[in-house]
Amino acid sequence: MSSPNHAGNIIVNLAGLPEFLRKPILKKRLSEFFTMNQEDKKEIINNALQAGPTIQFDKFSTLFKTWLEILCSLSEEQRTIMFSNYINEITNHPEKLIAFNLDGIFEIFMSLPAEQRTVLSATLKEIVRSFDEKDRKKINMIIPESAKKEIGI
Repeated sequence: MSSPNHAGNIIVNLAGLPEFLRKPILKKRLSEFFTMNQEDKKEIINNALQAGPTIQFDKFSTLFKTWLEILCSLSEEQRTIMFSNYINEITNHPEKLIAFNLDGIFEIFMSLPAEQRTVLSATLKEIVRSFDEKDRKKINMIIPESAKKEIGI
């Protein structure tokens, strides 16, 4: 990508903010995501996938947990839109996950209260069920076994 990664820069900056600032800013940015056209959504997701591994994991984990918590407060439709966009990009370009600490990401998910994990898991399960067999196989190869078991896919 030759253009500046503005979304990535925002992500890096958000990761360093204290929660009382990070959470409302991230919530506002997430609400803006749903008003974007598909091309802009794809760019935001690509920038996030590019920026994520560049953030120190302790800061990334705080930001990722906040993102998950906010997603739990959104509607099922909005969670489906968000996760579907990410999953589609990852199934089309699984190499984008190589630099991520997937076990660490799963630990962040597991640190959420049970009711939040249930909400997120239900959304993820429905998305995976909606994919064709080829994409489900790709997802199964990418997702760690412990995560598949916990989510129920």
